[in-house]
Amino acid sequence: MISNRTIGNIVRILRKETKRLKTPSVTLVGKKWGSPFSVLISCILSLRTKDEVTLSASEKLFRIASDPQQMVRLSRQRIQEIIYPVGFYKTKALRIKEMSRDIIDRFGGKVPDDIDTLLTLKGVGRKTANLVVTEAFGKPGICVDTHVHRISNRLGYVRTKTPEETEWALRKRLPKNFWIEYNALLVTWGQNICRPVSPLCSRCAINRFCLKVGVDLSR
Repeated sequence: MISNRTIGNIVRILRKETKRLKTPSVTLVGKKWGSPFSVLISCILSLRTKDEVTLSASEKLFRIASDPQQMVRLSRQRIQEIIYPVGFYKTKALRIKEMSRDIIDRFGGKVPDDIDTLLTLKGVGRKTANLVVTEAFGKPGICVDTHVHRISNRLGYVRTKTPEETEWALRKRLPKNFWIEYNALLVTWGQNICRPVSPLCSRCAINRFCLKVGVDLSR
C-alpha cells in the first residue's frame, strides 16, 4: 500500500492539475449560491445524474426557491417541472419538499452542520452528509462516491469493497488536513483522467505513484 507521504504528494499534484479541469457541480453550486441548503439540495439532485444536468437544474430551482421556506411553498408538481430532466425527478421532487419541511419543523429552517444529525433527514446518506459538512460548512468529513472509492483503491491507498468501507478506511489513514478537498480532487480526476474503464494513464500526472490495482487496460 502507498504511504501517507505519497498520498500527500498526490494531493499536492492534483491541486495544481485539477485547476484546468471542470469542477464538480456540487462544488460549483456551493461557491455560487453559498448556502448549506443549496449544497444539500444539489447533492440530492446529483444522485445518478450527470454534472451538467445537475448544475442546470440546481440553478433553475434556486432562482425560484433558495431556502426551505420558499421551497415548501412550491407544489411537488412545480418542483418536478423545474428540475426535469434529472434522474428520478419525481421522487427527488417529493424528497426535496419533505426535507425542506423537516428542516423548518425540526431545525428552525437551518441545515444541520454535523453528519449524525444530517443522517436523520430522510433521503440523506453518508455521502451526502459528508459532502454538506465539507462543502457548506468547511468542517472535516470524507465524502466517498464511486470516483473516490475507485481511485483510492486503484492507487493502492486502501483495500475496500464498498464506498462506506472506503470512508472508514480513509478516516483512519488519510491525514485530516486533506479531508475536505479529497472528494473534489478525486471526483474531478475520475471524471476526466482516471476513468472507470480504460483510464488515461499516459496522461496522468500521478501515474508514477499509482499501483494500478485492478487496471487491465489503459490508454
